[in-house]
Amino acid sequence: MLTIRNLESGYGQLRVLKNISLHVRSGEIVAIIGANGAGKTTLVHVVAGLLKPWRGDLFFQEEDITRTPVEIMAALGCVLVPEGRQVFASMSVEDNLLLGGSILRKRNGTAALRSQMEQQYARFPVLQARRSQLAGTLSGGEQQMLAMARALMAKPRLVMMDEPSTGLAPLIVREIFTIIAQLRAEGNTVLLIEQNARAALDIADRGYVLETGKIIVQGKAAELLANNDVQRAYLGREQIG
Repeated sequence: MLTIRNLESGYGQLRVLKNISLHVRSGEIVAIIGANGAGKTTLVHVVAGLLKPWRGDLFFQEEDITRTPVEIMAALGCVLVPEGRQVFASMSVEDNLLLGGSILRKRNGTAALRSQMEQQYARFPVLQARRSQLAGTLSGGEQQMLAMARALMAKPRLVMMDEPSTGLAPLIVREIFTIIAQLRAEGNTVLLIEQNARAALDIADRGYVLETGKIIVQGKAAELLANNDVQRAYLGREQIG
C-alpha cells in the first residue's frame, strides 16, 4: 500500500531523515518506534504531504505521491491523526466529525456521511454522549478518540497515527490501543508512530526502529520485542497499566 525508497527530508539546513526505506502492506499495523527526536513525526509529515522530501520516492497504492500536496493525499485515502490531537477546540464534537467527513460527503453524499458518523459513534460511545459538547472541554483521552474518529470519517485506506498515547493515563492508553487493533481486524491499514514501544509492538504486525533519522532495526513485531538491543533501548520502563 505504501512504499518509501531512499527518503531524505528535514527543515531548513537540518537533515532529519536519512535514506529511509520502508513499506506498509494492506491490512497490517506497522509500528515506527524510537526516542523523541528520532524523526518519526517528520516521516509521517512527509507521507501526509505536509513536508516536502529532499530526495527519494514515495508510492501509495502504486501511485507516485512524492510531491503530492496534503489535500490530495487526504482525497487519495491517506490521513493523519496528528500528535497532540489538534481537535478544533471551539467546535462541537459533531462538527469536528462533520469536518473530517467532508471528503466522504463530496464523494458519496450526505447519507454516506451520516452512516459513517454513526459507525464512529458506535466505535466511540463517549463521543456520542458528548456530541454537542465543545471539543476543547473533553478530557485528553476523549480528545484522542475524537481525533481518531475525525480521521476515520473519511473512510481512509491508510491511517497514520502520531504518538496516540502521549499524555494519557495507562488505562486510556490500553483502550486506545485496543481500538487500533480493532481497526486492523476490520480490514484497515495503520502506520503507528510511537515512543511507547512495547504498546505499539504488542499490537503491530511489523516494526521499524528509527534512531537519529535512520532505520537501524526492522522486522516482525515479535522479533523486535525479543531483540536484546531493542529491549535495552526502548522496552525497559514502558508498560501499559
